[in-house]
Amino acid sequence: MISAVIGGRENSRLRVAIDGADAAEPGRLAESLVEPLRAGGIAVAVVHARDFLRPASLRLEYGKTDPDSFYDLWLDERGLTREVLTPWAAGGRYLPALWDVATDRAVRADYRPVPPRGVVLVEGPLLLGRGLPFDLAVHVRLSGGALRRRTSADEAWTLPAFERYEEEVEPTAIAEVVVRADDARHPAVLVRGS
Repeated sequence: MISAVIGGRENSRLRVAIDGADAAEPGRLAESLVEPLRAGGIAVAVVHARDFLRPASLRLEYGKTDPDSFYDLWLDERGLTREVLTPWAAGGRYLPALWDVATDRAVRADYRPVPPRGVVLVEGPLLLGRGLPFDLAVHVRLSGGALRRRTSADEAWTLPAFERYEEEVEPTAIAEVVVRADDARHPAVLVRGS
């Protein structure tokens, strides 16, 4: 699908959301796309949403396990747009990571050139419905039961945020590609318009 969107265009850059709860492993899907795209002559960068979180003083203002804060406040949408999504569309340079959650400090990453023909895969949870300028959205979906089973006990406090996301955003309705991943060995892929 991604290769088809870029096609034979010489100067084409695509911004793709690979959205899903950590339990759905959107990062694994993003990494699995790298080699096939490169084999097709397309430059690929994977950016992790966890590298664009807000500082702890903002993110954890209402506690370390507040699902509404996780939903509304954790992602630095402006930073992700400013440092990755806007420069990727325009060409120039992008920043692969902005914030280190472990040290609660800015990452000292170097800017990287945006290729004339390439894809940036931004992976992480709760990416859709925020007005982020993605060209293509992929949602890795787990049923409520699968999400509860696969979410670790120390992350179970995030489950209400994902329930809210399903109700308010309906990511399966807005994503162009939905990967149903209840059975990780046999995912089902739905492509809109096909």
